[in-house]
Amino acid sequence: MSQKHTILITGASSGIGFDAARTLAQRGHTVYAAARRVEKMEALKADGVIPIQLDVTKEEDIQNALETIHESHQGVDVLINNAGYGLYGAMEDTPLEDARYQFDVNLFGLARLTQLVLPYMRKENFGRIINTSSVGGKIYTPLGSWYHATKHALEGWSDCLRLEVAPFGIDVVIIEPGAIVTEFGEVMGGPMLERSGEGPYASMAHKMAKTLEREMDNGGGSPPGVITDLMVKATESSNPKTRYADGKWAKQLLFMRRWLSDRAFDGIIKMMIR
Repeated sequence: MSQKHTILITGASSGIGFDAARTLAQRGHTVYAAARRVEKMEALKADGVIPIQLDVTKEEDIQNALETIHESHQGVDVLINNAGYGLYGAMEDTPLEDARYQFDVNLFGLARLTQLVLPYMRKENFGRIINTSSVGGKIYTPLGSWYHATKHALEGWSDCLRLEVAPFGIDVVIIEPGAIVTEFGEVMGGPMLERSGEGPYASMAHKMAKTLEREMDNGGGSPPGVITDLMVKATESSNPKTRYADGKWAKQLLFMRRWLSDRAFDGIIKMMIR
């Protein structure tokens, strides 16, 4: 797909979103990079990226962001739903208010944004919805019940949406990162220990914190560029796959989850958290 598109990518203030916004702009696309922390995207302007402020849980922010895009472009050709975060902590220790916010960010916010970009895509008989899920949308880990619930939900939501919008020339693609060097592990680890670092789940929480630091921070994971490469393929391919997966442990974990029994996979996860 050689033509250039108007792209909106959320969660672009750091990590995968930041790297993908820069790369896609360098490839000639018009890229709007959206995040709550708009000041974190200032450096992207040098590559022609247009930063806009957007909290995906706020209707007013969503409306304002799309109006900004419509002022210069008729609509969004490619929506990359990349905003998200990981809520970790024992299910028993996690207030339902926190769990609901996890769903607001990781599922309902992107769903509302998608609802509002679809009319233009249907009109043009072309569009691409690219959803950043996770290997965590297919597997599971202790202390990640609410995070994994959102990613499992996103996988099913995306599959249904793909069938619904296919008659209008719109593709839905799922990206499944493994362990990537971003702020993700740091953002998960601290709050997890605040919730479950003491009490009945303390031993498990401290082991999980060490695992997150080892696998995702301090160079333990794969660089964000491996996922950027997948986003470029999903954006520019004339016939994209329904799913792309890469990053440390991604393909291995997906393979094991597919072929091992639940109890056998439980054992693998327990061995990894030490």
